Amino acid sequence: MKRRKFLQTTAGLGALALLQLQAEANPQAKAVGLQLYTLRDDIQKQGIEKILLEVAKLGYKKVENFGYGQGKFFKKTPAEYSRLLKDNGLTAISGHYLSGRMPGATDGLTKNWEKAVEDAATIGQKYVVLAYLMDTERKADDYKQLFEILNKSSDVALKSGLNLGYHNHDFEFTQKIDGEKPYDLILKNTNVIMEMDLYWVVKAGENPTEYFTKYPNRFPLWHVKDMANTPEKEFAEVGVGTIDFAGIFKQASLAGLKHYFVEQDVCKRPPLESIKISIDNIQKGKWG
Repeated sequence: MKRRKFLQTTAGLGALALLQLQAEANPQAKAVGLQLYTLRDDIQKQGIEKILLEVAKLGYKKVENFGYGQGKFFKKTPAEYSRLLKDNGLTAISGHYLSGRMPGATDGLTKNWEKAVEDAATIGQKYVVLAYLMDTERKADDYKQLFEILNKSSDVALKSGLNLGYHNHDFEFTQKIDGEKPYDLILKNTNVIMEMDLYWVVKAGENPTEYFTKYPNRFPLWHVKDMANTPEKEFAEVGVGTIDFAGIFKQASLAGLKHYFVEQDVCKRPPLESIKISIDNIQKGKWG
């Protein structure tokens, strides 16, 4: 081999090796989502424009909305909100809603649902999720009504290409209706997907993997937040608590996981600091 060709070849090999080393040192960032409810106070004080900018700077790629009402997301029309998301390189995969059964409710699964679904589709959401049942919605008859509400609302969502989901807390496991856990009854009596909040499942003494095994592919959405190693077991930033995320994420395929969202209902430090700790630990972890 001539000297010039040899140098060109070895230089090329050296460049390839360098690129490979760089790729190993900087693995592709994970597409981590954030439930914006974590930043509710900051949104109220600083505005959604400033907060979406900060969220994007931290490396989040997806968001889950909350508080939709009267045709607006965070006081923005669907067109205005879509533009904000696009400008920050974010996608709104999902959104949280209430049932609409409470007195005075103007929006929810039983109030203006067709409009809510239409607006969700307009901004690119793929999921609409029932976020929470109020204390007054947890009697046996309430749950029986809920099954019908969920199935009807799911049919409306599916017509617009969206999936309806249910987001849990711990009462769905600690309560009993006719001898069964409400969570199991929702799984058995509805066609909705489940957004599993891993913290609340573990807090209730349940094993997420057991549900994944019993109902495979039913859990495309997860909420990810950690549990402090204290007697109170309060919310903690991801990666600083006791939840075995690595073990749970090994079952992601079985669960049918498509998107997960960092959420921390209550933060002991400024919420923007908390969500930075969480995404940094996820990006450094060998799971997610």
